[in-house]
Amino acid sequence: MTTKKTHPSRLTRALLETADDMRRAGVMDAATHAKITLRHLGDKANGIAEPITGDEIRRLREEAHLSQAVFARYLNLTVGYVSQLERGAKRPTGPALVLLNVIRRKGIEAIL
Repeated sequence: MTTKKTHPSRLTRALLETADDMRRAGVMDAATHAKITLRHLGDKANGIAEPITGDEIRRLREEAHLSQAVFARYLNLTVGYVSQLERGAKRPTGPALVLLNVIRRKGIEAIL
């Protein structure tokens, strides 16, 4: 009988951190990095993005000192859609939600 782990071990986390650093330094290519990540994280590599409110989106944009137009350009969205997100008229989904979560965790520099 085997037990399923719910989170990566300390060794796996260290391996993934090293792989991330190697990828950023240009020592490892994207295909190899993706293979390592998928092998060790499995389905968790495609983690579920946390919901984000319009006020949080506005705060992220303002902290980055970006206009709605520039922010929309970085996220490959329309200015009208960014406006709707900030007002709460719409909720982000799919790639937009994932990118907003990356910005929330790592800052705008992560997508520039």
